[in-house]
Amino acid sequence: MADDVIYINVEDGSQRVMNNTKLYAKLLVKFKDDKNFCEIEAALREGDFARAQNAAHTLKGLTANLSLTELYKQCVELEAQIKAGSFKEDQLALVKDTFTRTLTEVDKVIEQYGG
Repeated sequence: MADDVIYINVEDGSQRVMNNTKLYAKLLVKFKDDKNFCEIEAALREGDFARAQNAAHTLKGLTANLSLTELYKQCVELEAQIKAGSFKEDQLALVKDTFTRTLTEVDKVIEQYGG
């Protein structure tokens, strides 16, 4: 992934909560406990594409609402692949990598604004 990737748009995310950066940080703390990515992996392993699509859709919505920009983009693609029945393992790997990198950035925002 390129170094210029935007993982979190803090300005946009905090605007969604009326510029309350402390609340935004609290929402990011809650996001760290979200289990939808694990649900996607488990559902795909079990061949349950409906469950995987539902979890991908939920994760996509969370990332959009929190302005987790790159993870949102990757979730859009993953959900589309699952929905179309053309799921590719490399997309799941990309989402997993992006998820990990996003959590690193989330920790920085939480530390800065206090969650």
